[in-house]
Amino acid sequence: MANIKKGDTVQIHYTGTLTDGTVFDSSAGKDPLEFQVGVGHVIPGLDAALIGMAVGEKKIVDIPCAQAYGDVIEGGRKELARSMIPDHIPLQPGGQLQMQTQDGQVLLMQVIDVTDETVLVDANHPLAGKDLRFDFEIVSVRSS
Repeated sequence: MANIKKGDTVQIHYTGTLTDGTVFDSSAGKDPLEFQVGVGHVIPGLDAALIGMAVGEKKIVDIPCAQAYGDVIEGGRKELARSMIPDHIPLQPGGQLQMQTQDGQVLLMQVIDVTDETVLVDANHPLAGKDLRFDFEIVSVRSS
């Protein structure tokens, strides 16, 4: 039975929680999550925890925010003029907007507040600044 190494494709069942136990994501009742290890498809802390594991192994790993979605970036919240956003795009708190930077990068921004004149958005990932816990099991491994 092969141990996981960078470049392998794995399938895992997982539950992700905050440190207070709040579940933010899970594969329960779904197909396992499949991805290539070590190439940035998942957060760095989860990638690192998989190395050396084998099919059937289970692990619970605590991942600090620096190895997850990073710290909250000051200035990540911006107030935009409502007129900058086309009328056909629905705007409601909790929704997302996709914006393109001047250099062509695509940013997802969460809508925080909407008034007749402004839209307050946040470019931080919703899990930025949070330490996470993953409880997972290796379902399959395909060597690269």
